Amino acid sequence: MSELLERIDRLNEIGIALSAENDTPKLLELIMMGAKSLTHADGGSLYFLNDGNLSFEIISNDSLDIQMGGTSGNEITFPAIPLVVDGEENHSNVVTHCVLSGETINIADAYNEDGFDFTGTRNFDSKTGYRTRSMLTFPLKDHEQEIIGVLQLINARDLDSGDVIAFSEIEQQLAESLASQAAVALTQRRLITELQILFESFIRMIASAIDDKSPYTGGHCRRIPVLTMLLADATHVADEGPLKDFHITEKDRYELETAAWLHDCGKVVTPEYVMDKATKLETIYDRIHSLETRFEILRRDAEIECLKASLQGDVSAEQRAELEQGYRQDCAQFQQDFEFLSKANIGGEFMRDEDIERVRQLSEIKWTDSSGNKCPLLSEDEVMNLCIQRGTLNEEERDVINNHIVATIKMLESLPFPKNLQNVPEYAGGHHEKMDGTGYPRGLRREDMSVQARIMAIADIFEALTASDRPYKKGKKLSECLKIMGFMKKDNHIDPDIFDIFIRQRVYLDYAEEFLDPEQIDDIDESLIPGYGV
Repeated sequence: MSELLERIDRLNEIGIALSAENDTPKLLELIMMGAKSLTHADGGSLYFLNDGNLSFEIISNDSLDIQMGGTSGNEITFPAIPLVVDGEENHSNVVTHCVLSGETINIADAYNEDGFDFTGTRNFDSKTGYRTRSMLTFPLKDHEQEIIGVLQLINARDLDSGDVIAFSEIEQQLAESLASQAAVALTQRRLITELQILFESFIRMIASAIDDKSPYTGGHCRRIPVLTMLLADATHVADEGPLKDFHITEKDRYELETAAWLHDCGKVVTPEYVMDKATKLETIYDRIHSLETRFEILRRDAEIECLKASLQGDVSAEQRAELEQGYRQDCAQFQQDFEFLSKANIGGEFMRDEDIERVRQLSEIKWTDSSGNKCPLLSEDEVMNLCIQRGTLNEEERDVINNHIVATIKMLESLPFPKNLQNVPEYAGGHHEKMDGTGYPRGLRREDMSVQARIMAIADIFEALTASDRPYKKGKKLSECLKIMGFMKKDNHIDPDIFDIFIRQRVYLDYAEEFLDPEQIDDIDESLIPGYGV
């Protein structure tokens, strides 16, 4: 009775341990070791049921000092055992019969048992010098009574003599009780794993959908997690500077990477015509083509006026030559003006004040429409768009783009994230904030932001500068990107300590070698990077 109570206590201890273990290989070992301990078995095997086959997950034998599968690091090379062979249910094998019948099988001596094929067992014994006698094989059933696997124990031992004995009825009951707890623990772990896989697949699907939404930002949402984690890992191992005590666990890494995948999820509400605006005059189509038509009308009208004047009876040959020369000069000027406006239509990093003034002057030129009305060459909206100083977006469109981060925060804060992911909205929502409080949408300052959010801000800027798939610019060279970011550090727009790690650990180069075009990767003199190390 005392021994039975001890076994029941041991069963309870194992049950508690099973419910607390989150690592599947360790969980499998707990099941195997617990079952062997409860029944005094010398060895055993644990199988999972997958696609009509029983695959080995754990093999353990104390006498032979064999430990395979689990956390042992020893790969199991034995093939899976099919439930059906040649169209017939495989009842000749003990473990498959256990699944097919759903019954526990208790065998006193395998060599003297009829009804099963123990050829494999005998071959194993002959090779190892082992002698398989007693077997206890029982199914693992989940909460819906579906069989998910099989646990087979080998050679129960008498604690006093050490002799191999049959598994008793009590040992069978204890093992079956453990099997019930083990199946629940395995099912729980499998469900958690499947839900995690589903969650991760879902966030990657969102990121992929956002990238696919615009041909000009394709890959952005897939590159940011890589760059973010490169920088996070570099910060984690930093052994000098203000962030030398910053460390992240695997759980922290998972939370940050999740935030990186979701950082632009709000772009699902951003209109494509704004995201894809490749030129300043683009709406449904690029209005530069309409502008080209107007210049063609100006040339046509100039030609008509020249011909009319030339056909006057009192016009001399010298005057006709002057008229033709004037016409050619007008056409040349029209061509220059159109080429200027075409160039202005392409977004860039900066537009000079004198170019803006020229756009406004050209807008005062009049052309005649099909109704004979005199119209300005450029409408007010066209002037406003052509005078955009940076990129291709006007203020209204930039507000629409910037709203994506507001939408991101709103979407993420509405989700019931579990405890280990509760910081995802803060990490993802801070990548457009600046250390001096001039960023958006909340105007946070450095002290208001986590290190992880500041890491994501630098990752987002560097990816945007180096990206070669933007509608208004080519990917910049490394040296130019680092120069721009150096000035951003000096202006207190990005975290200075993380930027120093970014340079010192050469995170920029690790990323560049994987994602940048070779012509973008130029030589870097880190001493010339503005603000670095200061």
